Amino acid sequence: MFRGIINLRLIAPVCARRSSSYVKQKRYLFDLKENDDVCRQALKSGSFYLFHDLFPLLRKSGSGFSVPTVSAQELQRTINKHGQDEQKIEDAVLVGCSKSCVAEFALDLGCLEKSSLEADLDGTFTFLPKALLLLEGKCAPLVAQAQALLRWHETHQFCSKTGNPTKKNLSGSKRICSTNGLIYYPQMSPVVISLVSYKDRCLLARQEGFPAGMYTALSGFCDIGETLEETVRREVAEEVGLEVDSLRYYGSQHWPFPSSSLMVACQATVQEDKMNVNKSELEDARWFTLEEIEEALQRGIVRLKPESGTIPIWVPPKWAIAHELIISWVQEQKAHSNG
Repeated sequence: MFRGIINLRLIAPVCARRSSSYVKQKRYLFDLKENDDVCRQALKSGSFYLFHDLFPLLRKSGSGFSVPTVSAQELQRTINKHGQDEQKIEDAVLVGCSKSCVAEFALDLGCLEKSSLEADLDGTFTFLPKALLLLEGKCAPLVAQAQALLRWHETHQFCSKTGNPTKKNLSGSKRICSTNGLIYYPQMSPVVISLVSYKDRCLLARQEGFPAGMYTALSGFCDIGETLEETVRREVAEEVGLEVDSLRYYGSQHWPFPSSSLMVACQATVQEDKMNVNKSELEDARWFTLEEIEEALQRGIVRLKPESGTIPIWVPPKWAIAHELIISWVQEQKAHSNG
């Protein structure tokens, strides 16, 4: 059995539980999820992230973009202006609450006219993959979480057993069959993402649908009955024809694609460097030196093709756990060379 090494960045939330403010926040969030009366009251004073057919609202902010929030009062005015009843607000789903215990919701306004909404809200509803490339900091994970929950509700409106409609509780933390009372909870699919290394090089790969020039760590869904360790071994063998020698746990992250996944990140080493790339899975895979990886990190996101037609190599953005895996490997390589 492999023994994982817990990354220190994951310790902070555990330590925070000793803080009464943290406990207060999480207890309030629990009440919002489970008590419709508490949630209904919070809808009157909460803040809202807005979507249109699952496209999040982005607003130009300086040289970048931000995800604006709308107050309950402003949202009511906007909804009324577009001919909708205020009852529409109860379609919102709870996505969190601030440290000061202000409830945060996400609402999809796909039933309203898009261009006039964008004009009223001074923003643009943006395709999620593009939005995530434009956002930085905490905005990207929050938008991904909100869109994933809205999408789950959109695709689970009927009971899989009876075929009858399901109804969400007010917070959106579950859906209930209108006939037999069967409860459905939002779920994530477990996925492993592994940065494979051999001696002083690491392996990155790309699929055909990736943005031009982007390479990342190997990843794949867990099969039913598999452990995480078994999934890592199988995926590396399937995709690049290599056998994992050792692995260690790094961390985890919610990922909204293709639906909603829990990315479990690992560092893995292999016994040799001779690859046999599975072309039905990958467009390309190659070994990179420390210097090449550092150049890719410094390059950042490449959004446009250069005039020469040559596409430079780049890696996922900072908020992606793949980026963190790569940074961790770079730091380890530097520490090893200095030692």
